[in-house]
Amino acid sequence: MPLEVLAIVKHDCPVCDQVLPPLDAAGVRLVSQSAPEDTAAQARRLNLSRVPEIDEELSLSERFDPDAVPAVVLLDDGVEVDRVEGLARDRIADLVARAGSTFVVDGLPESRPGCASRTRDPEIAAHIAARRARRDGRIVARELQIGGLTDPADELFERGMTDGLPVVPPTPERVVAMLEHTSRHPQDVVGIVPPYGRRATVEKVAINAVMAGCAGPELPIVLTALEAACREGFALQGVVATTGPAGPIVVVSGPYASQIGMNAMGNVLGQGNRPNMTIGRALQLTIRNVGGGTPQREDRATHGSPLKLGLAFPDRLDETSPWPGLAHSQLPDLRPDETGVTVFAGDGPTYFVDERVRDADVLATTLGAELGHGASSPGDVYTRDVMLILGGEYGAVVKAAGWSRERLQQELYERSHQAFTGPDRILIVYAGSDVGLFAMVFGGWVAGPTGSVPQSGSVEPWR
Repeated sequence: MPLEVLAIVKHDCPVCDQVLPPLDAAGVRLVSQSAPEDTAAQARRLNLSRVPEIDEELSLSERFDPDAVPAVVLLDDGVEVDRVEGLARDRIADLVARAGSTFVVDGLPESRPGCASRTRDPEIAAHIAARRARRDGRIVARELQIGGLTDPADELFERGMTDGLPVVPPTPERVVAMLEHTSRHPQDVVGIVPPYGRRATVEKVAINAVMAGCAGPELPIVLTALEAACREGFALQGVVATTGPAGPIVVVSGPYASQIGMNAMGNVLGQGNRPNMTIGRALQLTIRNVGGGTPQREDRATHGSPLKLGLAFPDRLDETSPWPGLAHSQLPDLRPDETGVTVFAGDGPTYFVDERVRDADVLATTLGAELGHGASSPGDVYTRDVMLILGGEYGAVVKAAGWSRERLQQELYERSHQAFTGPDRILIVYAGSDVGLFAMVFGGWVAGPTGSVPQSGSVEPWR
């Protein structure tokens, strides 16, 4: 089969206008990225002998993937052997000559940069990437067809797929863009999600991360959190179905948290920071939409709590921190330059303040008594864990005393009158601003063999 020349053009490119007449005269195959009516109008305007064929769904442009048009491609039995993008007069003439024809260069400038290919338009590029991912089996989830006059957020709510707040519609384009933030294959299984034991693939987690409003870099943290929450020891079945108000709390420890812009300072547990707000929500939406967990059905919470929406925050690991991150204390092999995630089944928080404290021993006494008092309800036969979040001023008190996390855990355990099964069941996190001698306490759901054990995992395998 002889060599063939293919030229990809578009109607609103002045450089294409310059090269189209001599390419037409040379008998080159002309393919337009533009709509049929625009392509026909261009052919009339330039007095071409034929109307360029239409690149349906930009399939040829996707195949050859030019940065710019005109893109003149030399093919040998359909396989590309050479190309020119933009106007390079003598090189185009050479390509056409190699295919046995003549490209008349009279009146053409020697060179001129082309115009961006339509495949470089962000919206079109996203559509092509989604189409390719579907074709390659990277995304397989069924697409919902929603009428053009229907609000997607309203429709998803009516179908029971949201937490009541508006969500970002998880279009294939958005999901594929989200998947670019992990090296894992979209069909890798992250975990088996109760109560119905359904498989959560990376793709399904990405769908829910889009809905939650995650920007993309948050995805590896959501994947890590879900993998940890699906471990048998976390008892996610019980956390979902309990009549208590429990929900997963996600603590992110390590440099990746700051790289994606998580807030470890003032209002660390509150609003105003995108990854802090969306990571926990993405985890909860995945649990709901993959495993099941509809309120008043599988989720039997008597009152529930804001934790049902989701909560995520990072350790504060600057120079003021008394210790390494929480996940590093749970995972001895996790390096300081790596990031880990800890998932804790918590109830609603309690506010603790003692503005007279200037000494670690006094802090341990007053805080230990508070923890012991709140460790269980009257008549409660279950043991519970607790998560203690120390603000900046309390962290400074502990650091000045030279106490390790383990020392503070032991002191709190003893002064709580051993209200916990061991000092390691008091999880301590350093986070929040430097203003105020404050701490926050999250009581845990049922602990031990009959309940939930906090789980930690490394983010690195999911990046």
